[in-house]
Amino acid sequence: MLSLDDFRFGIEHEFPAIDTSGRFCDYATSTFDELDRVLAGMPIFETDYPGLRVGDLGIKSKRWYIEGFERFSGDGAYLRTDPKGFEIRTPICGSLAAAVDTLHADFARWQREARPYGYRPGWTSFNPYREDYVPDPPLNAWEVADRSTPEEQTAHIHMLTYGPDISFSHPDLSVAQTIDIARKLTWYSPYIVPFSFSSPFHRGGLWGGLSRRTFHRTGPRPSVLVFVSDTADVVPSFPTLTDRARVPAEAGRIEFKAFDCPRSLDAYRALGTLLLGLALDTTLSGRATVPSAELHQLSAARGFDAAEVRTGAAVALAAAREALPSALATELRPLDDMLASGRTPAHAMIDRFRQTGDIIATITGP
Repeated sequence: MLSLDDFRFGIEHEFPAIDTSGRFCDYATSTFDELDRVLAGMPIFETDYPGLRVGDLGIKSKRWYIEGFERFSGDGAYLRTDPKGFEIRTPICGSLAAAVDTLHADFARWQREARPYGYRPGWTSFNPYREDYVPDPPLNAWEVADRSTPEEQTAHIHMLTYGPDISFSHPDLSVAQTIDIARKLTWYSPYIVPFSFSSPFHRGGLWGGLSRRTFHRTGPRPSVLVFVSDTADVVPSFPTLTDRARVPAEAGRIEFKAFDCPRSLDAYRALGTLLLGLALDTTLSGRATVPSAELHQLSAARGFDAAEVRTGAAVALAAAREALPSALATELRPLDDMLASGRTPAHAMIDRFRQTGDIIATITGP
């Protein structure tokens, strides 16, 4: 039996910025340097490392950084980053509650630093105005050769999407157990992602479904990623299920990557608890190495109105609740209510847009 006290958690929260003119700040409207001004005064917490990866370019030297697409010259010299928005990542925390509380504090600090520059956060998971990101100029030979992994080859997709990574690990889980949990979460991903849906917009209007992000992203890119310390444990797949740990602290880490960006940071309490319950469960049999693009597209379009999605979500919730201590299982109540009503967070966004006709007001409002 795994001790709950020994689980470790982390959250990476991506989000777009909106400026004072109501402009959605992305690679077509803003530069990296413009957005990066917000981060200049942010502190570096030495105790975060080596648990957090900095990266070769040092862009991720803080908890706050600019997400984007990095461009290089023909001989591999860094040129620039096309920005898509901001990301905040917590350090490795001793509980999910601590990770959520840390994210709250760091998000509030971002808001304080961003306000003088005229930026406020948006709450959506797909760029509501852009159809595609096309690198300009096209990738050169060095860049193409450098992007050798499935994740790197589909990196352009992430330039339109915003969403979290919820990660957890346990020192007593073997490599085989972590991979099995990842395959279980990959299987149940299309059934649980509607609890987070927040991207009903496309090309300046309603898309027609609930999560353009899920429809566009999951399948070509993974639902779950596991980091292993030994190359021999990497399971070949496209998209990636397992990857070699880039820093020792990543080994054994399970990252769930398929949720939309929730409308409230407190939603991470329920979503993270659901993942923990599914990890602890010993009854569910579904396993998949790669996520079903077809099922994720059904889920994205219809949510819990699709009988298969609704049934799968109910099975996952019941199994998670049974596996959790009763005190923790209470965190799942918001998800129970959502499933009972059939309404995802995207439904409220659609209602608000129909009232106002204003995407920006919808994604920045309460």
